[in-house]
Amino acid sequence: MMRVAVVTIALIVLTSSIAFSQDPAPKVQVFGGYSLLHTNSGGVTGPLLDSALAAPTGTFGVSSNFNGWNAEAQYNLKPWFGIVADFSGSYGSPITASSGSGVSGLPNGNSYSILFGPALSYRTKLRMTPFVHALFGFDRAHLDQSTITGLPVGSPDFSNAVSDTGFAMALGGGLDYRLSHHIALRLGQVDYLYTGHHLNSLYGGAFGPGMFSGLATHENNLRFSTGIVFKF
Repeated sequence: MMRVAVVTIALIVLTSSIAFSQDPAPKVQVFGGYSLLHTNSGGVTGPLLDSALAAPTGTFGVSSNFNGWNAEAQYNLKPWFGIVADFSGSYGSPITASSGSGVSGLPNGNSYSILFGPALSYRTKLRMTPFVHALFGFDRAHLDQSTITGLPVGSPDFSNAVSDTGFAMALGGGLDYRLSHHIALRLGQVDYLYTGHHLNSLYGGAFGPGMFSGLATHENNLRFSTGIVFKF
């Protein structure tokens, strides 16, 4: 799949070299598509979870990749300068269990971010429009209530629903390929995504106060997005 993606992008770049009309600057553009969030565990590891939840060694693990969506609305004050409102959501369970452990019912999680900030675009005579942005706002992380089965007697068999909201910041950019006057393909957008979640509170709220200590109070994550841009 990676080879196919590289070849496709290379062909698009090559064919775009014959297009010499200036990429028009829309007043408003709206983006929507798929997002992959790669998170920093913030010190949460399988062995730490085994110890905190009184489980046999090798029972638990952590997941760092989460699927979701990303949407943006951008108002361009100048052909090269715009203001962006960015919204995203990601879903999955940050805690996993080994296949032979017999443990099930682990809490699912989600996170939602709302960010705002400036964007700079370079509109060339080709079909390509690279851009960069700096976005600031908030991210809300949530773990669902769940009933956990398969753990030894005396281990927590229940997790509470818990949420944590913290400051968030996305620094990055991407590349749009113009398909028509009103539609473009976002070949890729990559952001460094900072989230200010206190993981001691998040996991302590889920499994019990004081069960976790020394975890991060912020996370350095990466977010990749791709999709369609509509221009008006």
